[in-house]
Amino acid sequence: MSGNIPRSALVTGGSRGIGRATAIRLAANGHRVAVNYNSHPEEAIAVVEEIRAGGGTAIAVGGSVANKETAVAMIDAAVEAHGPIEILINNAGVISDSLLMRMKDDQFEHTMGVNMYGTYYCTHKVITGMIKGRWGRIVNVSSVVGMRGNIGQSNYSASKAAVLGFTQSIAKEVATRGITVNVVAPGYITTATSADISDKQRDTVMTWIPQGRFGEPDEVAPTIVFLTTDEAQYITGDIIRVDGGMAI
Repeated sequence: MSGNIPRSALVTGGSRGIGRATAIRLAANGHRVAVNYNSHPEEAIAVVEEIRAGGGTAIAVGGSVANKETAVAMIDAAVEAHGPIEILINNAGVISDSLLMRMKDDQFEHTMGVNMYGTYYCTHKVITGMIKGRWGRIVNVSSVVGMRGNIGQSNYSASKAAVLGFTQSIAKEVATRGITVNVVAPGYITTATSADISDKQRDTVMTWIPQGRFGEPDEVAPTIVFLTTDEAQYITGDIIRVDGGMAI
């Protein structure tokens, strides 16, 4: 681990996709990992079992990050098991696409609730402990869509853009306390969500990506994990794209 000591980590939305890949890599680096899930407990348990089979330490913690009470309870469970959260990966996210003229209020509210309010609730809960410990790593998973917008994704784009401003503000607040706060902004990644894209939509998206393919979760996770290391201690308030060149 190049001098990095084991820490207590929480990965929201850690049961699959980018969250799963990140949780496994954090555990491989020796960290005690809490794998958060909302609606897929069996997948979170599978991640925990894989980590433990490799000699790592992990637990599954259920709860929606969009609800303050369940988010706090979920973090309390992680703290009880592994100690104060020192590494927070705000990865949980949802997509509910629609053109604005057809969008329902609950589509907008739910997307903002998970993607932005969830990031706020979890960060707000753990930040005091990080300040007291004078060490912390927070990585918020946004999206290139939060930087460039996309037709039919005004709610998703707004939520992910909000994460950018939130990240940079918090980074300034805690910069002298040994805490870094950064964003990783993936492009189109092969996950359960992207599997729902039609062939026509996929063909269109491919024209936006210079590399001509979707990325894989294991191509995003290393960047997230690097930002949690001591080697990355001078990087804060940054936005790192992992998108195959999509936002060029």
